[in-house]
Amino acid sequence: MATITKRDLVIQISNETGLTQQEVFNVLQAFIEEVTGNLASNNDVVLRNFGAFQVTKTKPKVGRNPNDPGVAVPIPARAVVKFKPGKQMKERVAKVLPELES
Repeated sequence: MATITKRDLVIQISNETGLTQQEVFNVLQAFIEEVTGNLASNNDVVLRNFGAFQVTKTKPKVGRNPNDPGVAVPIPARAVVKFKPGKQMKERVAKVLPELES
């Protein structure tokens, strides 16, 4: 299993579309900024057939310090981003499982 970086995506998209790598990078960076900005404004971002990003809030809880398990550490409530994959993505990713077992 390989790790794909932003740079790898830029190169792949540039090769497929004929756009320059700088043009692809600018569009990808603008996309990331827009998604992040909307999530920071507590807006959901839905990309049909890909998935949905939404902000959810975690409840405050009490954790434990692994170095000193007797000490309770309060963990405050916070906002986190959740991703729910779309139907098309789920179907394509589900096909990966037989390859992983080999």
